[in-house]
Amino acid sequence: MTSEPSFNPPCGPVAGWRDGDVIRATGIPYATAARFQPPAPAQDWTSELSATSPSPACPQAPVPFLDDVLGTRYGELPGSEDCQNLSITMPADLTPDEKLPVMVWIHGGSYTTGSGDLAIFDPARLVAENRVIVVSVTYRLGLFGFLATPRGRPGNLGLLDQLEAFRWVQRNIAAFGGDPGWVTAFGQSAGGDAIAHLMATPEAPTLFQRAIIQSAPLGITRGRAKMNHAMGIAAESVTEQTPAMDVVALEERVTQVAKKFGMLAAMPFGTQYGHDPLPAESDIEAAWDRTAPAIEVLIGHTSEEARLFLPRSPRLMRLAGVPVVGPHAVRAIDWVVTETVYGRAIRRFARRHAKAGGKAHRYLLTWHAPGNIFGAAHTVDLPLLLGTRKTWDGVGLIDGARWEDVDMTGRSVRALWAGFARGDDLGEAGAVDGALRYRRV
Repeated sequence: MTSEPSFNPPCGPVAGWRDGDVIRATGIPYATAARFQPPAPAQDWTSELSATSPSPACPQAPVPFLDDVLGTRYGELPGSEDCQNLSITMPADLTPDEKLPVMVWIHGGSYTTGSGDLAIFDPARLVAENRVIVVSVTYRLGLFGFLATPRGRPGNLGLLDQLEAFRWVQRNIAAFGGDPGWVTAFGQSAGGDAIAHLMATPEAPTLFQRAIIQSAPLGITRGRAKMNHAMGIAAESVTEQTPAMDVVALEERVTQVAKKFGMLAAMPFGTQYGHDPLPAESDIEAAWDRTAPAIEVLIGHTSEEARLFLPRSPRLMRLAGVPVVGPHAVRAIDWVVTETVYGRAIRRFARRHAKAGGKAHRYLLTWHAPGNIFGAAHTVDLPLLLGTRKTWDGVGLIDGARWEDVDMTGRSVRALWAGFARGDDLGEAGAVDGALRYRRV
């Protein structure tokens, strides 16, 4: 670290740090909240904030399977309920008069795991290659952020956190070289789902003008009220005083309650209709239609989403091993689950958005590591967009691919994402060879 770059946003002075091709300002508080309470904007400060530590993660349980597949490490970041922080990554050669497009990253993880500053989500390559600014948001998860209870504990607290982060960006990003009128929300999995739902809030068009929605499980976001009610009853025993890791431990029991609700239980925690800031489920389409003309959308999924979960099922693994018919049967199952949870609902969302006067492009990502059991599975877009060689080399998800090939394909995908964020016209159709194709809806 050489001399510390400093910034003077309205929130108060911030000292960042230089990191190769980028400058970072990490772990900046955007909101505060007591447990189970809606967030309030973080109070402004007067003495310089040293923004040199990553944002802490919301307390969460380990997921060894995902650590193996994605190369994450449980406990990689310190955990804290005061997790409403964001981190900003800018090009190192930013000039004082530049105003760059801003991309706000909402991480995935089934609304129960993950954190904005995990190494696999490092936006340095995206920023340095494309001259954009990326803001990575950390928000409340699981029982802390996404479950209402019958006795009146609010749902959607994590979604309210995200809204506060977008408001913080509107007020402060200009001081970091970003253009507050040129903001793209982008997120994967639960992060993409969250962005889709933020689009239903009347305020959305004032917070972001574009949205990139990656592999959002929109096929399992409806009809969840009964399941969430049952989960809420199971979660009533948690109080403001329950130790954080005991809350996390109870999450497992609450998740078990969801099991009898079939496919919905694949993501038991999530956005809840009829709870602030979302309308009732019957009004969601109309709410989306109202904001559609003001938000341009790039939405899509991978061609074999469900394959991520294949190795977790001994029965499917046995089936895959049956000569000749096995691989065909597994492909058929993968197709059905991918269509049910992602494909159909994503196409429907895009068509409705376009019909309501919004611009939309839809993509399908087919890239995968040669001979890898996961194929073009859920999360395979991540190494193409975020993280570094150090985070991804040799990781299960892309085992068998040369890093040079991953990075070369990734460079084109990153350029496409950043071009969309800049406002480039994507035209009627296009492709990243061997990786992805897209077309106007």
